Amino acid sequence: GDLMVTLLCCCLLSSAWALVDPDDVLTKEEQIYLLVEAKEKCQRDIKAQPEKIKGLSCPPEWDGIICWPRGSPGQEVSVPCPDYIYDFNHKGKYCSAFGTWAVALSINKTWANYTECALLFSSESRSHQKEVFDRLHLMYTVGYSISLASLIVAVCILSYFKRLHCTRNYIHVHLFTSFICRALSIFIKDMVLYSGPTPSDTDRMREDELRAPLPGQRGHLASISLCPQVGCKVVVTLFLYFLATNHYWILVEGLYLHSLIFMAFLSNKSYLWVLIIIGWGLPAVFVSIWASVRASLADTQCWDLSAGNMKWIYQVPILAAVVVNFFLFLNIVRVLASKLWETTTGKLDPRQQYRKLLRSTLVLMPLFGVHYVVFTAMPYTEVSGLLWQIQMHYEMLFNSSQGFFVAFIYCFCNGEVQAEIKKAHFRRLLALDLGQQARPGSCCCAGRGSRGPQSPSRAGRGAGGTR
Repeated sequence: GDLMVTLLCCCLLSSAWALVDPDDVLTKEEQIYLLVEAKEKCQRDIKAQPEKIKGLSCPPEWDGIICWPRGSPGQEVSVPCPDYIYDFNHKGKYCSAFGTWAVALSINKTWANYTECALLFSSESRSHQKEVFDRLHLMYTVGYSISLASLIVAVCILSYFKRLHCTRNYIHVHLFTSFICRALSIFIKDMVLYSGPTPSDTDRMREDELRAPLPGQRGHLASISLCPQVGCKVVVTLFLYFLATNHYWILVEGLYLHSLIFMAFLSNKSYLWVLIIIGWGLPAVFVSIWASVRASLADTQCWDLSAGNMKWIYQVPILAAVVVNFFLFLNIVRVLASKLWETTTGKLDPRQQYRKLLRSTLVLMPLFGVHYVVFTAMPYTEVSGLLWQIQMHYEMLFNSSQGFFVAFIYCFCNGEVQAEIKKAHFRRLLALDLGQQARPGSCCCAGRGSRGPQSPSRAGRGAGGTR
């Protein structure tokens, strides 16, 4: 048992990046900016090297994609695939015996074997990727929109009826609000980050833009801004904060339900402030730390691209919340199964017991965010891969629709909520009926007037019935 727990923890920890940041897929504009930064770094490194080297050698150069080091004659130079280009591979670059790089005669330029980069440069592949990304964008836009509408209705219902005001529903309202903030932050982030250069502006950039500029010139790309710097940084920071608060309010729900089964002290209303601090306060702490570190050490672009190990400042706490919640879920399912077997032994068919346990488990899964751990042991692969597409469609579908399922199960299907709505509907119908009867000249009054005066006893019974 301990070995299985250890293996499960290792699988969860090995894929933290894919788990908590599924939206980290580079756009074309972001990729270009990474290339520009790599080019500038390469030029600085080349200038820092001594100009005169004894013997023949191929000089270091930036070829528009990779910064190639100095090469020895008669050898093929290979460097690691750059981490600033998504889904990239290459064969190498050949240094001739004369100390010059191999040249592509058709274009009279130095040549590197990028034949394995068809995924990046093929127009057919790019159109296929665009189709995939457009489908994913449509999927999560529809999903978050449906979730947003249902969550707003659920919050209004739980806030309107005073009989529903209790610790459990207060926590539900906070959870629903975190889902609402997450959805809104995603929509705002998309509008702000991707409302920069139009496709025609980006397509106008030639390969020469990524090559070393002439002395005294500055590349065209360096002058382009994807979005207003301060505004987009605030948007990205808020997006990360609401993403974290959503995970932590899912954790709070798990802790509360777990305490009801095992300890019951969190059901006291006085502990609600502790849960609020966990749900809204803790994410504010580590996201603020990340923003301060990012502003001090890597204040580039809109903070939407990864900056080394800084991402772990907010990813580790989010991953911890997901892992803890998953084990709470397993423990609660274990208790439900044991109690189900104890209370129904000999009364129900085993298949009915399994179905009852399955229904209870399915109800708990959206609340505990169990879907987050399905692909945790599988890191992202190339965009064209079938596994990547299955993973992304799965995550976008469940991440965007989780808010709807939570609102549906814990508000719309709640017996207390349905009873209050029925009472309110009945009271409204009764009020309309009374108003119609009391309105002068109404059909009811006219009908009674045509029958003549009633006896006092009958009138009294009618009034009593109205009450």
